[in-house]
Amino acid sequence: MSDPRFPIGPFSLEGDMTPDTLHGFVEIIAQAPAEFREAVAGLNDTQLDTPYREGGWTIRQVIHHVADSHMNSYIRFKLALTEDRPTIKPYAEDRWAELEDAKDGDVETSLCLIDCLHKRWVQCLRSMTIEQWQRTFNHPERGTVPLDETAALYAWHSKHHLAHITHLRERKGW
Repeated sequence: MSDPRFPIGPFSLEGDMTPDTLHGFVEIIAQAPAEFREAVAGLNDTQLDTPYREGGWTIRQVIHHVADSHMNSYIRFKLALTEDRPTIKPYAEDRWAELEDAKDGDVETSLCLIDCLHKRWVQCLRSMTIEQWQRTFNHPERGTVPLDETAALYAWHSKHHLAHITHLRERKGW
């Protein structure tokens, strides 16, 4: 791993968006809650408050960030499925991670949120038609974003932050 910010590499979209590809993204999103629970199992507060890299977020902040980020993505999916190319509101994820609830909050709260959120999100994703996967939202900074690409991004996002935790545990021998 050459860059600890991107333990699985930066996001890149490769290949065609086939039904099998989309199914794979949905399955990664479906499995993420259990993988995050397993990744933090048995960690004490000192370990949870350890940054995954120098200058990076703590494990606690990573877990809370995943809950925040995935809630935003779920809402973006729902908006795109029910409105014509809605403009979404970006959020300052770095500033959200510095709020007290992200710096000091019990990770169990966000793990429960991720569990329930992903159940709803995956139910929605599994019910989508090929046409619905092509629906889009407008991101003020990134332009038009299709839902199939968003699913790819959040499958990567799940694995990306999971690797932050698991690689730190490996390095520390936890």
